[in-house]
Amino acid sequence: MFADLITSKSRVTLLNVFLSTPYEMYHVRECVRRTGDEINAVRRELQFLEKHGIFQKEQRANRIYYSLDKNYPFYFDLLNMGVKTIGLGDEVLKNRAKLGKIKYAMFSSKFVRRIKKNPDDVDFMVIGTVVLPELAALVRIEEQRLGVEINYTAMTEDEFKFRKTRNDPFIAGIMSGGRVMLIGDEETMLS
Repeated sequence: MFADLITSKSRVTLLNVFLSTPYEMYHVRECVRRTGDEINAVRRELQFLEKHGIFQKEQRANRIYYSLDKNYPFYFDLLNMGVKTIGLGDEVLKNRAKLGKIKYAMFSSKFVRRIKKNPDDVDFMVIGTVVLPELAALVRIEEQRLGVEINYTAMTEDEFKFRKTRNDPFIAGIMSGGRVMLIGDEETMLS
């Protein structure tokens, strides 16, 4: 997705690094290591992104560290786009046909923002006729990439509707929290 909008390959790669770990700060050399780009290209993109308010820099001792600027007006929009185009979101969209007939798929906003959560919170939910082994394989890959466990649930559309009409506490808890829709229309799901 970012590659469709941004012509600089180095900028896309750099944004992917920071959006994968939105609360981390990286030194220039760490950015070079994570992107595999030349140091001059990384420096140029860091300066560009900082100049445009997307990144902020902080000097510590004799090093300059960069991070996403939470005051950037589109910060949360970037996080939402990142979760859809990097890692699990990207893989679900690429492998949608193998995963079955998905009506809705969503991430919790706590997961998107990497906020510490209750161990029982659901990070990712899929509703439809889902091929569970395929979904589980994609989740495992993302868990390894992020180094965290992802709580996910899948259910049929009938089960979801039934539990929603019965005011099931599990579904009510998910519906009352923030979410980022990967597949499907949020308004239709909530009605």
